[in-house]
Amino acid sequence: MSFLISSTIGFFLGFVFGVGCALAVMYSIFLGGYRAAVRDAELAVPPARLIKARAKLATANTPRPL
Repeated sequence: MSFLISSTIGFFLGFVFGVGCALAVMYSIFLGGYRAAVRDAELAVPPARLIKARAKLATANTPRPL
């Protein structure tokens, strides 16, 4: 097998196929999390987990004294 064919197969399997699968997994995780977050934010009574997360973000964004 020549070097060109071997490197083409290696490039396809290692980069194109690998990066494509990783992007598909990240996109599905992002999309599922985004839908759940929007659904929870639109509820009349937000879940306790959302209230805790909002409180944690509010305290994390306060300026700290030097």
